[in-house]
Amino acid sequence: MEPDNLRRSWGAIRKAASLGDMRFHDLRHTCVTLLLNLGVPPQVVRDIVGHSDIEVTMTIYAHVSLDDKRNALGKFGDALG
Repeated sequence: MEPDNLRRSWGAIRKAASLGDMRFHDLRHTCVTLLLNLGVPPQVVRDIVGHSDIEVTMTIYAHVSLDDKRNALGKFGDALG
């Protein structure tokens, strides 16, 4: 799809999919986050989205999930006894 066509169509697509005020770029962010949460290696995710630097993939797009935080704190609690 041509970028200009996507820009012109995005409002109708968003409305049809009940996506509210979501920007098209938000889909990219969601894709990266889901792929990383599914255990896809960061290098593969980087290649899929076309980042030249793994730091972009890991610092801007990847967020630690709430479950990951709970798991880490649970391990910390276990270590403290």
